Amino acid sequence: MKAFRQILPIGCALWIVSFSIWSQPPEGYRLVWQDEFQGPGLDRTKWDYRGLGARRDAINVRDAVFITNGCLVILTYTKGGKHYTGMISTRGHFEPLYGYLEARIRFESAPGMWSAFWLQSPTINQFIQDPSRSGVEVDIIEHRATDRFGRDIRGRGHHAIHWGGYGKSHKSRTKLTKDMGLGRGFHIYGLEWTPKEYRFYIDGQCTWVIQPVSRRPEYIILSSEVQDKSWAGRIPKNGYGDRSSTKVRMVVDYVRYYIPLKGRDEGQK
Repeated sequence: MKAFRQILPIGCALWIVSFSIWSQPPEGYRLVWQDEFQGPGLDRTKWDYRGLGARRDAINVRDAVFITNGCLVILTYTKGGKHYTGMISTRGHFEPLYGYLEARIRFESAPGMWSAFWLQSPTINQFIQDPSRSGVEVDIIEHRATDRFGRDIRGRGHHAIHWGGYGKSHKSRTKLTKDMGLGRGFHIYGLEWTPKEYRFYIDGQCTWVIQPVSRRPEYIILSSEVQDKSWAGRIPKNGYGDRSSTKVRMVVDYVRYYIPLKGRDEGQK
C-alpha cells in the first residue's frame, strides 16, 4: 500500500493529501492483479476508454481521464454550455470471475452527477431469465452529493445489483448506506464475490450481502456520469466549471483483485 504525501495541482488550487493506510482483504485471498496508477498515463494493456461520445447529459472524453502523482483522476467539467466527463473499463483485458475486488477512492461529487466503481457482464442482455449465465451488473459503490430531492447524501454510499437486461425484464436490488463520511477523504470499497453471494465492504466493514450471483467473468468500470433531474438531483445552474477550475472529480489510488487460496470457492477462470 502506498504511504506518502501528495500535492496535486488542479487549476489554481493545490489539493494536499496525506495518508498511510493499508488494505486488508478477507482472510484466505491472495493478490493477483492490480493497477497502482504509477505510470505517466493510462495503462492501455489494462484499461480502455468506454463509451466515448454523448452519454446521458454529458460527453465522455479522453481528456477527462488522467494520471497524476500515483492516482487516476476522472474530472467532470463544463465548457461552452456542455458537460464533459469520462469512463474506463478493463473489457477485453481483464475479466475476473469470483474473488475479492477493492479500490481506494476519494469522491468529490456535485449535484446532477455521480461516480462509480462497478462490474459489468458482456452478456447482460442475453439469457435474461438466468442471471447466473447472463451476468449481473454489480455497482460496488456509487457516490452522489445529493438525491433526486436535493437532500445532501454525500456521506453515504449506494450499492446495487441489476440483472435481466435493461428492458421489461430488468430487476434490481439496492442499498443506501448510513452516513459513513464518504464525502471526505479516501475510503476503501470492496466486493467479495463467491458462487453463493456478494458481500460489499466499506473500510473493512461489511455493509451488504445479496444475491443473485453472476457465474460468468465480468469487467471492471470506473466512471462518472451526468444526468439532470435524475437520482442525483439538478445540475448546477452554471455547470461544474471548466477543466482547469472544476472541483468535481473521482480520484482512484488503486484497484486490486485477489483470488481465493486453493480449496476456497471456485477461484478465477
